[in-house]
Amino acid sequence: MIGLISATAAGAAARDRLAAAWPDRTRVYEGPVGDAVRTAFAQCEQLVCFLATGAVVRLVAPLLSGKTEDPGVVCVDEGGRFAVSLLGGHAGGANELAREVGDLLGAEPVVTTATDAVDLAGLDTLGLPVEGDVAGVSRALLDGEAVALRADVAWPLPPLPVTDEGAYTIRLTDRLVESAEREAVLRPPTLVVGVGASRGAPVEEVLGLVGDALRETGLSVASVAELATVDAKAEEAGIVEAARRLGVPLVTYSAEELAGVDVPNPSDAPLAAVGTPSVAEAAALVGGGELLVPKRKSAASPAMATCAVVRRPGRGRLAVVGLGPGARDLLTPRAKAELRRASVLVGLDQYVDQIRDLLRPGTRILESGLGAEEERARTAVEEARKGQAVALIGSGDAGVYAMASPALAEASDDIDVVGVPGVTAALAAGAILGAPLGHDHVSISLSDLHTPWEVIERRVRAAAEADIVVTFYNPRSRGRDWQLPKALGILAEHRTPRTPVGVVRNASRPDESSRLTTLGSLDPATVDMMTVVTVGNTATRDIAGRMVTPRGYRWQAAQEGAE
Repeated sequence: MIGLISATAAGAAARDRLAAAWPDRTRVYEGPVGDAVRTAFAQCEQLVCFLATGAVVRLVAPLLSGKTEDPGVVCVDEGGRFAVSLLGGHAGGANELAREVGDLLGAEPVVTTATDAVDLAGLDTLGLPVEGDVAGVSRALLDGEAVALRADVAWPLPPLPVTDEGAYTIRLTDRLVESAEREAVLRPPTLVVGVGASRGAPVEEVLGLVGDALRETGLSVASVAELATVDAKAEEAGIVEAARRLGVPLVTYSAEELAGVDVPNPSDAPLAAVGTPSVAEAAALVGGGELLVPKRKSAASPAMATCAVVRRPGRGRLAVVGLGPGARDLLTPRAKAELRRASVLVGLDQYVDQIRDLLRPGTRILESGLGAEEERARTAVEEARKGQAVALIGSGDAGVYAMASPALAEASDDIDVVGVPGVTAALAAGAILGAPLGHDHVSISLSDLHTPWEVIERRVRAAAEADIVVTFYNPRSRGRDWQLPKALGILAEHRTPRTPVGVVRNASRPDESSRLTTLGSLDPATVDMMTVVTVGNTATRDIAGRMVTPRGYRWQAAQEGAE
């Protein structure tokens, strides 16, 4: 919950805007400001104070406990110009809250956390348990000193400016190790603990068994991702409470699923009890991985719990990102977030240049020229399979005549794939022209480099006969100068010469140009590969210089009757 505190009418107005926008996230604290701050500080995870930073400093100073316990605090000035992350920038989420408040109120977020100020991913913001010399290693990263990454397991980290050797070290491990001098240890959630238990097994017995298995094998409990068991034990109190105390989810599988998992130590007892020859090993192994701890029983007599431990390597992550038509303000916030998250960027060189300034320090860039789409797709998938966080970029929407299709054709289920939509050229051009896509519409690429012309022509004829608005991508190049006239001729068999046609070049970019013409007047020689051509249907009209396709044909009939 976010506590909201104000002292003046102006502050209350801004406070109420936040409360209205986030009704389920916020609570307004009335009354004397000092009492309100103290109460909210004790009750809320975050505070937004519409007060001077000095006043808030004095009020919260006696309340501070530590960076991991204190709530995040953001201050907004009386004029609503700035949202200042005052306390708990990382641990309390105040940095991100300041950005959210800024977006909502039109205020400038002020973030002074060192790593955020220079756009480095803070070690305590990666979502992983971290210990050791976090401050020293972070300072070394900020100062540009050599920091080595030592990864015992693969995990998709965001970009970090690391090297193979260095005086400081970031260690990525699920092993039970003490951090060395000048070393920060990150604990990825790679371990799955399968658990079986007799009815009424005490939670202490389950936890003791799991703790002993991890400790004796040299594994860290901080890297446990989940407890897993059979559906029949989904409400077994000892298992449920063990998961709660470990702070991990309890995942269950049907006996049929577990019975299909090949395990080294099957048994007749669980087969008779719950219908599968293995619970602990099978539940741990159902998602694949390396069996580090075979089935073992608790030390109690009689033993009421069993467990097994599997290491599931971190799955690589491939984000296929659409950059939009080119204008920075048409690049979506989600796309920006994925670019900042990726440790490896793969893309066409001219697209990389568009967003190079958005990448974090340490991002590895793999760029290539025109005509290497399949190679870029293969490279991106290969990097993801190495456990990297990869962004594969394309213009417009990555799924429309771009990189998503070749990438997904290469990818299998051994990596996570995320699609990030973007504004397509057809949509950007449509917004410039007016509303040409107001009814059914289709996009057709006239490039026959990958698609035989016979197929393209059949699609153009189908669109022409169905009276569908058509946007042509890749309409004409120096080596392909006959396809557009041919396609326009097919449409002309079903539409009048005065059918509106919109021509947009470099939509949304600084050298953008557009014009509205007709099917009978368009000169194909004025069109190139940077252009999209939108041809209206029989209902499309030129209204006040704008291309408009009505949402239904009744409007057309009424207009024709008036004429």
